[in-house]
Amino acid sequence: MNKQELRILQILDAIARQKSVSIIIDSIVVRVEQKLDQDTEALLAWEPVPLATYGGELPDMLHSSWVFVVRAETNTGAERHPNSCQRMMSYGGSGDLQIWTGGRWRSNLLVSDPEKQIELRWISIPPDVWHRAAVPKENWVVLSFHTVLGDELIEERPDPSDSKLIRQRRYLDK
Repeated sequence: MNKQELRILQILDAIARQKSVSIIIDSIVVRVEQKLDQDTEALLAWEPVPLATYGGELPDMLHSSWVFVVRAETNTGAERHPNSCQRMMSYGGSGDLQIWTGGRWRSNLLVSDPEKQIELRWISIPPDVWHRAAVPKENWVVLSFHTVLGDELIEERPDPSDSKLIRQRRYLDK
């Protein structure tokens, strides 16, 4: 990780640790966990975080934020965002955010302990990079920031019936 990216993550980490921010994030986590509990087939559930939550302190390049809860004992499968850089914090629990690079999946074990190094709690995923989450025995809560507006964020996944095809969707589509 270069110094500029590390500085961005340090800023985001300080913002996310503010009591006024964590109170709002925690309330969103409760709702997202309820969504995941209600949809027993879903691997994950999410909700956007209003940018006002962060009190105008976010770096200018960030235009949306999300809380995701990934179901315990799952692998989300490969996805990528062709139009956004993603910065992700392990907020509750732990997981392995795997990145496809050099022709193989590389593990990034992330934890939520604020006393651990930032590199063990945060990850930056450049645009168009395949990634997937592997989660152990408890649900994993992550806080995510993107460089595009929420209604512009594109997720791509391989088509389950033909791996040569890619399916696109937007998280805010109904």
